[in-house]
Amino acid sequence: MAEPSTTSTTVVSEESDPEHVKYITDFFNSVGVSSTIPENHSTTDFYSNIVGGHLKVHQIQRGHITCHLTVKPAVANFYGGIHGGAVAALSERMAIGCARTVVGEDKEIFLGELSISYLSAAPKNAELIIDCSVVRSGRNLTVVAIEFKFKNSGKLACTSRATFYNTPISKL
Repeated sequence: MAEPSTTSTTVVSEESDPEHVKYITDFFNSVGVSSTIPENHSTTDFYSNIVGGHLKVHQIQRGHITCHLTVKPAVANFYGGIHGGAVAALSERMAIGCARTVVGEDKEIFLGELSISYLSAAPKNAELIIDCSVVRSGRNLTVVAIEFKFKNSGKLACTSRATFYNTPISKL
């Protein structure tokens, strides 16, 4: 590995093609890597407010929740589709809500695993229906499935699966 230069903290391997390094650096610069975060975006839980603010609850039942989402620029990636991080955050938020419809308040739940399959890009202004349902819920474990479908066609855009561990709330 080469020593870092005096003008940067980035370490670049000597085996790396300089043209490839420039391409990657230009890409990172174009998507805002290492840019300064505006002060009004540095508030507590700002990202959750952005992501959650795009959801519109349609239906809540025991073991099932349906929400609507319109892909807006705040949750879109550099290429104009829904950002993978937004999908993960939405999946987690929806799964927690869905799990809470079957897991009693006497238990804490914490996310043990979240898997996501991105099947089709959801472009800006696409309208999605997010269906979330409990697959299994037992004494110690709850598994929730989440599907992101295009409202107009029913085509699947993403699927997620969340596994929660249920633990009794300690009484101190």
